[in-house]
Amino acid sequence: MISPNCALVETADIITPLVDDPFIFGRIAAANAVSDVYAMGGRPVTAMNLVFFPACSLPPEVLREILAGGQNVLKEAGVCLVGGHTVEDDELKYGLSVTGLIAPDKIIRNSSARAGDLLVLTKPLGTGIISTAIKGELASPESTAEAISWMTTLNRAAAELMREFNASAATDVTGFGLIGHASEMARGAAVTFRLTLSSVPLMTGITDLVADGMVPAGCYRNREHYLLLLQTPPLIDDTVLLPLFDPQTSGGLLIAFSPDDAQRFIAAADSSGVYARMIGTVLPASTHSIEVV
Repeated sequence: MISPNCALVETADIITPLVDDPFIFGRIAAANAVSDVYAMGGRPVTAMNLVFFPACSLPPEVLREILAGGQNVLKEAGVCLVGGHTVEDDELKYGLSVTGLIAPDKIIRNSSARAGDLLVLTKPLGTGIISTAIKGELASPESTAEAISWMTTLNRAAAELMREFNASAATDVTGFGLIGHASEMARGAAVTFRLTLSSVPLMTGITDLVADGMVPAGCYRNREHYLLLLQTPPLIDDTVLLPLFDPQTSGGLLIAFSPDDAQRFIAAADSSGVYARMIGTVLPASTHSIEVV
């Protein structure tokens, strides 16, 4: 907190390329990096580039395009780029350190969901699976375009509505997948999240890609780590649950609202073109952090 009315939000995130186009990669990395600030209800204001670049194997034009893509998204977000640092490395990586501002009494935490709240998700799942398919040259042009569109979409508008309609708690869904981030929220608030499987939105073709084996290693690691926290219907096909563990890049917000505020948020989101889907409810704590029904 830098004054009674203003606090800083500090975050940093770095990713490896998910697509071949360096400009698009830069856009994805920047949207991903600013997301943590939005998830707390903050406003990102400055950023610094963090680049790990194999100068011996890639031409400088690639780096120029990556940084241009990042700057493109920062401009859209109203964020001022104030510098950065580049390291020569064997593997290309890019991200940003981001500083945001927030009123201390307006911070939306990931540990304050309440029994009776409803759960809303603001982007469909599947970026990890589609990214794996892109690397395996099995992703359709339609799936690739859809994943890129979502990964370069800022959570800015959803976060503004979230603040307006009194979110109880929120997080952005990223590397630990929906189950991982939902369980973190549930455990922090000492409640249980009940997710309705049929209501969880997936990007186009995800089921077919899972059947084809286009599942990232991180998805299996997430499943192994979080499965004990999860209660599922008996005899459910395990592959049906895999998208819930899929590590997301620049994923949507998972938000808890009171029932009235959730309905108002959904209505406002629909009218303003912000994607939002109701996916579950918050229950008093039970034997598991997450129930899937």
